[in-house]
Amino acid sequence: MECLDAYHYFEKGRGPFCNLSSLSPEESETVSQQIRENGRTFASQRSAEYMAIRRELEQMAFAKFLAKGGQPVQPYPHYLTLGACPWLESWYLEPNHVIIPWHRLPAEVVSFTYGDLFPTMRYADDKPYRKQVYTKQEIVELIQTYGFPQVWNRTGDQGPERYIEVQVWDNRVIDAFR
Repeated sequence: MECLDAYHYFEKGRGPFCNLSSLSPEESETVSQQIRENGRTFASQRSAEYMAIRRELEQMAFAKFLAKGGQPVQPYPHYLTLGACPWLESWYLEPNHVIIPWHRLPAEVVSFTYGDLFPTMRYADDKPYRKQVYTKQEIVELIQTYGFPQVWNRTGDQGPERYIEVQVWDNRVIDAFR
């Protein structure tokens, strides 16, 4: 099985775990607008509705994780991938990443989606992992069934899933990696 460590990709000059969801709606919209105007990175392609949709999807993931016994500490997650995903480096001018080992991901504050939260929760097809949030134990079982998207869909030509996303719902998990 591929590496089960979590990778967080970021712009080297900004540092890791700069999270738009941690800002007020007004602040996050101002930053999003600046990113769109700058036009230099993948994030600049996001629509004006991006933050509203993101907050809605985060609420959905939060509720689904709670229903499975998760104990999120904050109302928004930090985003990582399960295993390396070199494609994400293309999102940044000067990419960098941090790695959080699997054993440092507490099951009660970590959820997973099979693919990025946006397409996973919004894409309409018959794949059983759509609109689902998984626990740490469940994602291992899902990987045994479907594998890692970053392996079988490296170029993105087989659907929107390019990686398994890790949602960390507690800043204490990431604090040592900032």
